[in-house]
Amino acid sequence: MQGTIAIHDLLDQYAHSNGLRHVDARTKLLLGGGSIVLSVLSTSPLPPLIVALSMSALILGLAKIPWRIYSRMLLIPISFALMSCGAVIFIEGSGDAVLSLSIMGSSIIVRSDGLELAALLLGRTCGGMCSLFFIALTTPMIEIFSVLRSLRVPQTFLELSMLIYRQIFVMLDEAFSIRQAQEVRLGNCNLSRSLQSYAMMASVLFIRSWERGERLMVAMDSRCYEGHLETLDEDSRIDGGQMIMVCCYLLALATIVAMISWH
Repeated sequence: MQGTIAIHDLLDQYAHSNGLRHVDARTKLLLGGGSIVLSVLSTSPLPPLIVALSMSALILGLAKIPWRIYSRMLLIPISFALMSCGAVIFIEGSGDAVLSLSIMGSSIIVRSDGLELAALLLGRTCGGMCSLFFIALTTPMIEIFSVLRSLRVPQTFLELSMLIYRQIFVMLDEAFSIRQAQEVRLGNCNLSRSLQSYAMMASVLFIRSWERGERLMVAMDSRCYEGHLETLDEDSRIDGGQMIMVCCYLLALATIVAMISWH
């Protein structure tokens, strides 16, 4: 059970004790959210890579997040992106042939357009995920919900988000417990047993998550739940200097993205 609890506890621990903990949440959300948008809008891998490097510098240098934790978190999305890039390189592209391979009588051609698209995909992934991890590792979820409430986001959406956020880790906790029990009973000794174990875990997980949801509703009703989840909002002020630095960074990044797009 320690595996999934560690994920949730580590995020909360670093979000509440990092070096940027006392920076206003609105400033951090503007920086992270703006960087994600500009990374996605970029038509070149250069701006997203700039975002990835700058966000990583903030996470490791100012927020004081251990590089081992950060690198392990970043390894998961990067590995998926690399697999996608491998497929894009060999499937997409209509430019000049860069590399030609002959496998079992079939010719596989790597074209320049495919390489450029793969580089853009990898750059966007790095920039977006580094920005997302910057928000997750430096800003507690309760502050994020508080900022969204101040922006007049619908109350129903906020409450559903809070409940879903909690249920994600509840389901992970249940799945890890079931998985651990299956491994003790040699439920993954071969392929057929593994497939059977996964099917059993999926069915049991659905039932248990439903039961945990019912228990949550009973607990909320017993505490006089009237359709609104009340949270304590911190009274914090935006630091003018920090906000100016963030705006200048986003403006410079937006200028680079615009210049590359027009070119």
